[in-house]
Amino acid sequence: MTPPIPPVPPAPPAPPAPPSGSSAADAEKRASFEREALVHLDSLYRVALRLTGNAAEADDLVQETMLKAYRAWHQFERGTNAKGWLLTILRHAFINEYRRRTRHPETVDIDAIEPFSVFQEVQDDDPQGTFFDRIVDDEVLRAIDTLPEQFRETVVLSDVEGLSYEEIARVLGVPVGTVKSRLFRARRLLQQKLYDYAVGMGYIKGSSK
Repeated sequence: MTPPIPPVPPAPPAPPAPPSGSSAADAEKRASFEREALVHLDSLYRVALRLTGNAAEADDLVQETMLKAYRAWHQFERGTNAKGWLLTILRHAFINEYRRRTRHPETVDIDAIEPFSVFQEVQDDDPQGTFFDRIVDDEVLRAIDTLPEQFRETVVLSDVEGLSYEEIARVLGVPVGTVKSRLFRARRLLQQKLYDYAVGMGYIKGSSK
């Protein structure tokens, strides 16, 4: 008589599936983005508003910038200047999606701008914008809004957002020398526009009549 075949033991339970790598990576990506990128929303909006001149379009531009930035977050090198990286994306988005809507792109003859300061009291070459360190208020922002685009974006990045020459050059994709030249001429335009205001507010003494 053939001995009975012992029953086959039940298979051991399968080990629990490990957490999804993609889910964990996505969570870390979101946390990193919130920690390093979202803190610059106010700066992005200020720049977007100066570029577009319209609050609704500025909102749209910032939203598009953040979406593009999140999709490309794996390309951002941790520990580097997140603000500058985001502003570069914002400017590219502005050029590609908004500026092309205008029928007549802005042009300016930079050689026609006076190469001297109308503020004799601050005639020190003003390499770091010392005059504008003292007055960046609504009146100045309105004056900035009237500048040609290439000057407006440079002044905003420097005198409103506090970026260095090198950081601005990376954002705009131009040499540092070009940044300095644009700032020099843009500040001269602003000084011409703001002279009466600066005298009235007591920032400078004004010329004796």
